[in-house]
Amino acid sequence: MGTSFVETMPSLAIAIFIMLVTWIVARFGVKISDAIVGRTEIRSSLKNLIDTIVKLAIWLTGLFIAAVVVIPTLTPASLLAGLGIGAVAIGFAFQDIFENFLAGVLIMVREKMRIGDIIECEGITGKVEHITLRETHVRKLSGELSVVPNSILFKNPVEILTDVDQRRHEVVVGVSYDTNLDHAADVIRRAVEGIDDVLASKGVDIFAQEFNSSSVDFLVRWWAGSTPRSGWESKDKVVRKVKAALDEAGIEIPFPYVTHTFKETVPVSQLGDTGKRAP
Repeated sequence: MGTSFVETMPSLAIAIFIMLVTWIVARFGVKISDAIVGRTEIRSSLKNLIDTIVKLAIWLTGLFIAAVVVIPTLTPASLLAGLGIGAVAIGFAFQDIFENFLAGVLIMVREKMRIGDIIECEGITGKVEHITLRETHVRKLSGELSVVPNSILFKNPVEILTDVDQRRHEVVVGVSYDTNLDHAADVIRRAVEGIDDVLASKGVDIFAQEFNSSSVDFLVRWWAGSTPRSGWESKDKVVRKVKAALDEAGIEIPFPYVTHTFKETVPVSQLGDTGKRAP
């Protein structure tokens, strides 16, 4: 065994040298890939995928050459056969890891859901900060960082709130039953269209929606910024402006009333034997 080890030392030294060269080539390969891809308009997540593929291809080639130097009888056919048997066992053992890996590749390739988008999936709402081959980092609106496996984002519906610059927002406004609905709708429309954050050019919808318990409800819809903060700010301005406009027009926004009814009670001493009140 000692003699065999000494005899293989030159091959091991050459294999180690090949690994060192592979490391250097992989670094330069990634830089060359960045220089070529950097001239295009490919999104950053896809650039990371290309860098990973280039690095992986160089390392696999270097490892194969080093293995052939150490084991001269090794051939591509025997290597593929061994990898095929090992891949089955590894596939069962690391099923979730490979699932997330493939989901990460597909997420990076598709055009939607870029870094910086605000998404909502499986109860998680936040900003996409980083996409790797196994997981995606989503910063919640409250500041916490959620590390989401890519398989969850790939297999479940994902709402991309910032896919476009504007989206529709809505609020319900109730008016009293004695109100002229056409007049109330006109007052609400003029109030909403006068707000700077509202895109009046895309239209403001006022729909009489429901006969509620104490009011007739209007569904008010408008277009504003697509981020959650833009939606909250525009809704705040709409509610304030509509309330002031309805008050100025003398239109009541009803709220539940409570009516107390008192019955006259008769003392027991005033009741006769029959249970009726004595004359």
